[in-house]
Amino acid sequence: HVFDPSTKAKKPMGAIVFFFGGAWNKGSPTQFYNHSKYLAQHGILAISAEYRTRNRDGVQPSECVKDAKAAIRYVRKHAKELGVDPNRIASGGGSAGGHVAAATGTVKGFEHKDEDMSISSRPNAMVLFNPVYDNSKNGYGYDRVKDYWKEFSPLHNIDKNTPPAIVFFGSAEDKVKIPAMKEFKAKMKSLGIKSELTIYDGPGHGFFNYGRDGNKWFLATMTETHNFLKTLGWITGEATVEAYIGKKSDGGAAAKRVSLFDGKTLNGWDVIK
Repeated sequence: HVFDPSTKAKKPMGAIVFFFGGAWNKGSPTQFYNHSKYLAQHGILAISAEYRTRNRDGVQPSECVKDAKAAIRYVRKHAKELGVDPNRIASGGGSAGGHVAAATGTVKGFEHKDEDMSISSRPNAMVLFNPVYDNSKNGYGYDRVKDYWKEFSPLHNIDKNTPPAIVFFGSAEDKVKIPAMKEFKAKMKSLGIKSELTIYDGPGHGFFNYGRDGNKWFLATMTETHNFLKTLGWITGEATVEAYIGKKSDGGAAAKRVSLFDGKTLNGWDVIK
């Protein structure tokens, strides 16, 4: 589901691929429609991706990561036709979607066998909303991934090639422990990688979603996201999240769908009515 800026960019634009939450079990790309529409207004090609889940497709969490990597690679492979800079592609997501977004930037392997490995599936930045990125015994989902958790847990696979990240949590978060949040940032910092962490006082898991708590946290997190992307040189101008919430305008950003068949082949563009 692609939100294309309405104005033609003079140079290749940045892109972000969002992955929905739902415990690797369920979820919908509509979760990140408003995040995508807002960023499209500021010249970012924003995609809210499909990926396979257990309830719908009978797959394990490892397959979710494979699909996410395929989506990042697709955007990079087709960067020219999309008008995207292949070196300015971000991953984003919330909860389990935040995990797979973080995994694209950290974990090795978990690639579909028929993928073109000469094209990197690693993003150039990560925007993570309460990501369940600790999958150890002390973290989230261990029982489902215990046979491969060390290779699967983003917190335990940070290296010098991990891209810059901005991470949001609420202080009442119950899926990830605060020490793990701070450890992720510390590991990034130790490698000289830009990493921002905001723990907001009060809210719990899922606080960032559009429509929650009168959009208080959508406003806060998307303003910080805007400023983070601005520091990377992907966005210019000041944040206008408050105006977006007030007008709920799509700014001419057309929603288009990219279909992901069997988690392998992205094909076609169909306008969503």
